[in-house]
Amino acid sequence: PDLGRVPKLVLRTRRRTAAAILIPGTAIAFYDGLAGPGTGTFLVITFTTLLGSDFVNAAANSKVINTATNLGALLVFAFQGHVLWTIGLAMAVCNIIGAQAGARMAINRGAGFVRVVLLCVVTALVIKLGYEQFT
Repeated sequence: PDLGRVPKLVLRTRRRTAAAILIPGTAIAFYDGLAGPGTGTFLVITFTTLLGSDFVNAAANSKVINTATNLGALLVFAFQGHVLWTIGLAMAVCNIIGAQAGARMAINRGAGFVRVVLLCVVTALVIKLGYEQFT
């Protein structure tokens, strides 16, 4: 019940950190390249459960990784000429505004708020994917 509310004291050895990065990281990276939606949620869950991070720090770290993977994808698609720049830039501006608002809420309201939002997002994602699978 307290998962992610406060950092959990976990002995962070090199072996544990490497395992937490390599095993789920490889699976998440494969999923991110194949499908994409929900990657940040998977990263937050991984950082919280395997490395003992609280939800606020886990969310912040996942944003950095997600941004890097999105920039990599942008480079690949731009190199191939498959980017709609006007739409993409408009979406980027909205994403930055939303990220600022979300970061402020997470910092001001704490890990409990991030946890509730995370659970709502996971539930919505499961319902959406289930609906698409069976319709």
